[in-house]
Amino acid sequence: MIDSPRVCIQVQSIYVESQSIPEEERYVFAYTITIRNLGRFDVQLLGRYWLITNSNGRQTEVQGEGVIGEQPIIRPGSEYQYTSGAVLETPLGTMEGHYEMVDHQGQTFRTAIPVFRLAIPTLIH
Repeated sequence: MIDSPRVCIQVQSIYVESQSIPEEERYVFAYTITIRNLGRFDVQLLGRYWLITNSNGRQTEVQGEGVIGEQPIIRPGSEYQYTSGAVLETPLGTMEGHYEMVDHQGQTFRTAIPVFRLAIPTLIH
């Protein structure tokens, strides 16, 4: 498996106050991922790997097929966007990982998901 710059990943995250219960150490975050195909050929997302770290240093690994039940094919010059969520025991944390993808020739490759922050808005930066 090779790393490839053919795909660009952008992430936006928000705190979901209405589903969070800080008194029970439950902090819910939503994140929206945009995956852009910068190459000349179709690519398909096969799987994902996440490393989720809370502010106490506790790490959780998550991996599986596709995203939100899909293994989308992304055409050249187009994008695929989805929203999902994470629940932390702390008001601050990070997520990072990679997608496993395959190109039109059946060559698998990884696309890095850059580290992004999960934080309640009232935290001092």
